[in-house]
Amino acid sequence: MSAQPAKTLRETAAEYGLKSEEYDVILQRLNREPSPVELGVFSVMWSEHCSYKSSKIHLGKFPTTGPRVICGPGENAGVVDIGDGQACIFKMESHNHPSYIEPYQGAATGVGGIMRDVFTMGARPIALLNALRFGDPSHPKTKRLVAGVVSGIGGYGNCVGVPTVAGETNFHRGYDGNILVNAMCVGLADADKIFYSAAPSPGLPVVYFGSKTGRDGIHGATMASAEFDDASDEKRPTVQVGDPFAEKLLIEATLELMASGAVAAIQDMGAAGLTSSSVEMAGKGGVGIELDLDMVPQREEGMSAYEMMLSESQERMLAILKPGREHDGERIFKKWGLDAATIGWTTDTGHMVLKHKGEVVCDVPLAPLFDDAPLYDRPWVAPALQPRLTPADVPAPADYAQAVLKLMSAPDMASKRWLWEQYDRHVMADTLEDSSTGADAGIVRVHGTRKALAVTSDCTPRYVLNDPFEGGKQAVAEAWRNLTAVGADPIAITDNLNFGNPERPEIMGQIVRAIDGMAEACRVLDFPVVSGNVSLYNETNGAAIPPTPTVGAVGLLADSSLRADFAGMKAGDALVLIGATRGELGASMYLREILGREDGAPPQVDLALERKTGDFIRNLILSRQAVVVHDLSDGGLISAVGDMALASKVGASLTLPAGIAPHAALFGEDQARYLVAVANGYEVLSAAKAAGVPAAIVGQAGGQDLSVAGLFTLPLAELRQAHEAWMPAYMG
Repeated sequence: MSAQPAKTLRETAAEYGLKSEEYDVILQRLNREPSPVELGVFSVMWSEHCSYKSSKIHLGKFPTTGPRVICGPGENAGVVDIGDGQACIFKMESHNHPSYIEPYQGAATGVGGIMRDVFTMGARPIALLNALRFGDPSHPKTKRLVAGVVSGIGGYGNCVGVPTVAGETNFHRGYDGNILVNAMCVGLADADKIFYSAAPSPGLPVVYFGSKTGRDGIHGATMASAEFDDASDEKRPTVQVGDPFAEKLLIEATLELMASGAVAAIQDMGAAGLTSSSVEMAGKGGVGIELDLDMVPQREEGMSAYEMMLSESQERMLAILKPGREHDGERIFKKWGLDAATIGWTTDTGHMVLKHKGEVVCDVPLAPLFDDAPLYDRPWVAPALQPRLTPADVPAPADYAQAVLKLMSAPDMASKRWLWEQYDRHVMADTLEDSSTGADAGIVRVHGTRKALAVTSDCTPRYVLNDPFEGGKQAVAEAWRNLTAVGADPIAITDNLNFGNPERPEIMGQIVRAIDGMAEACRVLDFPVVSGNVSLYNETNGAAIPPTPTVGAVGLLADSSLRADFAGMKAGDALVLIGATRGELGASMYLREILGREDGAPPQVDLALERKTGDFIRNLILSRQAVVVHDLSDGGLISAVGDMALASKVGASLTLPAGIAPHAALFGEDQARYLVAVANGYEVLSAAKAAGVPAAIVGQAGGQDLSVAGLFTLPLAELRQAHEAWMPAYMG
C-alpha cells in the first residue's frame, strides 16, 4: 500500500481558506515560500473575518464622524462623547458559526469577546444586548440551539456581573442552517483616558496576561469565513471555551493597569488570537514586533508555534508597557491571580519575527498582514424587487379577533419572558428600563449622575430580503425611533452585517444595496457609524440566510427622569397616533403570519418624515406632555396597542380613521409612526398641527378588553394568555 503524498503548501493554503491566487500574492510579498507558521498567520489575517476583503470598499460609504464622535471605526470599539468629561464606548460583533456548532460556548464566548473589545479601550462595561435569529421552531435543531445560546449568554453575562438590558429574537426557516448570535457591549470611560492599540515606538516590552493558551479555537477566524456543509459539526474543536470568572478578574486587572499609567498600548486577543493582536498593535504603530513563544503561558503540553499563534483561547490580553513599568504589571497581575509574562519587544524592523525553541519560525513584513490584504470589488447584481401592494391586494381576515391572537402569539411577536428572565438585568443597580419593563430601548443610568444611556438593537430581515436598500434604511430608522421613543437623543450606531457568500453576485448585491440604504439613513438622521462587524458566508449547502444588517444604537438622556415607556397607560387616556398611515402591508407580519405570504415591497422609509416625527416625539417627552410612548413597527397599530395594553394592564378601544381599509389601518407597517397615551389628546393634536406633523386620535384606554368598534372585542386576559404562552410551551 503506497503512502499518501505529502500536501503541498498551496494545498494546505486552500484548506486554510486561501485562494490559489491569494497564495500567489503571498509568494510575491515574501519572494519565497512561507513556512507553515507564516502560512497560518497569513490565512487568518487574510480571512474575511479579519480583513473585510469583500466589504471594505463599501463600508467606506458610512458617515463616521460627528460632533460627539471621539473615535470611529478602526479601533476595538467606537467612542462617543456624552458630556461632563465622560465617554461611551460600544461595539457589536457576531459569533454566528461557533454558536451553531456549539451553542452554549459559542454564545458565551461571543459575550466575553465583545466585552473585551470595550474594556480594552479603558471602559467599564455597563450593559449588554443581543440580537438572535433562529431557524423555524419546527426544525429539529432549533429548540436545542435556543436553549444553548440563551443559557450561554446568561451564564457568561450574569457571572461577570454586567446586565443584559435589551435585544431581539426572531425565528425563520432561512436561519435553519445558520443561526445568528450578535452581541453588543456598552461601557463608560473618562473621555481623556481612552486607550488605543497602536504601539508607540520600538524597544517596548510586550506583555501577555490573562488565561493560559490552549488548543481551543484554532482557525476560528477561518471557520467564521467559510460556508457550512453537512460535515460542519466536525468543526466543534474550532469553538472557544469561555470562563466568565477569569473575565471578571481580567476586567479589574486591565482597568487597574490602565489607571497605574503603565500602559502604552493594549489589545485584546479575539479572532485569530495572538496573531491578530500582535499584528494590529505593531501595524497601527508602524513598528516591528518580535515574540518568543517559549514565554507564552500554556495550559497544554507540547504546543507548536502554529497552535499558539492561531489559538483563540479566551480571556487573554496583550499590552505594550511604558519603559521600566513591568513591575507595575507584575504587581497587578499577581494581585488578581492572572498568568502573565513578557513575551517580546517592539522593534524598528517593520517585521513580525517569531521564535520557538531557539529557532526563527516566522519572519514576515507586517504591511501585507496588516493593511495590504487582498481587497475585492466583487461583481454584484441589483436585487430583484417585489411589487408594492395596495390594501386591495391583501385580503382582510375572516375573523379579526383570531387574527390578532394569532399575530400576537406568533414566534417573532410572542413574549420572550422565558428568555430574558434568564438574564440578570439589574446587576450594578443602574438599570432603569430593560426587556421586562415595557420600553422601546434599554436604559442604564450613568452612575452617580442624572444622565442615562438608551440602547437598542434592530433589523427587519424580511424587509431587507424584499428590498435591501429600503430594508437597510429601515434598520437604522427603527433604531433611531426606539431611542427617540424613550426620550433619548440618538448619538451613534454600531452594526453587524450578516450575509451569505459574497462571491455570489446576488448576495453581493444585497450587501451593497443594504449598505447604501443604511448610509443614507445615517447621513439624514445624523447618526454616524462608529464601530461594527461584518459576518459573511452565513450559508449551508448554498442556501444563504436572509440578509440581516443588525443595527445597535446608543442615545443619551441628559436627565433620566425625563423618559418614557409604554407601560404607564391609564384608563381614560386618549391614544394619539403620530405619523401618516397609508396601510403598508408588503412584507408585513400580517401577510406572513395570517396569510402565509412573504411577498411585497416593504414600507418605504421617508427619512425627512422620520426626523420630523421623531423630533416632535422627543420634545413631547422632554416637556412631559407625553410619558407613555411606543413606536410602531412589526404588526402595526394593533400590535402597538396590544403591547401597551398588556404592559399597562388596561384595555383600549380603537376608532379607525375613515378612508382606509380596516385591516390596512390595523396591521399596516408604515414607518415614522408612534403611539402616545395622554390625558388630553387635543393638546397633542394642536402641538402636532403647529409642528406640521400628521396626528390623529385613534382610541381611548379603559376596561379590560381590546376592541375596535364594529370589528371585534378581545378580552385582555385571552390576549395575554396567547402572547405569554408560546415560548414556555415551545421550550417545554
